[in-house]
Amino acid sequence: MEVKIKNTVIRLVLGDITEQDTDAIVNAANAALQLGGGVAGAIRRKGGPSIQEECDRIGGTHVGGAVITTGGNLKAKYVIHAVGPRMGEGDEDRKLADATINSLKLADENNLTSITFPAISTGIFGYPLERCAALMLRSAREYCERNTRLKLIVFCLYDQSAYNEFEKVLQN
Repeated sequence: MEVKIKNTVIRLVLGDITEQDTDAIVNAANAALQLGGGVAGAIRRKGGPSIQEECDRIGGTHVGGAVITTGGNLKAKYVIHAVGPRMGEGDEDRKLADATINSLKLADENNLTSITFPAISTGIFGYPLERCAALMLRSAREYCERNTRLKLIVFCLYDQSAYNEFEKVLQN
């Protein structure tokens, strides 16, 4: 499913984010930029050790922040590491919106035209999927209303229930 906002298409896909061939994929990162499990682990396994080495040189970022590395052996040329909130830490909605917007800004600053997001913070960080879908899609829509180089924003959902939740929000 997809919608067009000004010059940008927002698309939903079901699948493996590491197989996406957009200019960048987004890693649901931790503040230390350690590629452990979940999305980060999959990126580490498929992308190779160079991505973690670049993250180690960067050193980390704040919750809501985003940094960029190359994509190693991935189809995507870049990985944007966005740090989402852990449920219970406070101000989670603003922090997830910031992680989404900062990723989009970083893509624009690096002259990228396409980016793929996972459902940030919905794994071990415990953020509710329905809130994630509403907040990330609203942030992307609002960003597309501004001047952006981005032509395609993909939300790659790992399972059908996540896809269905994002689809329900995008249809409205």
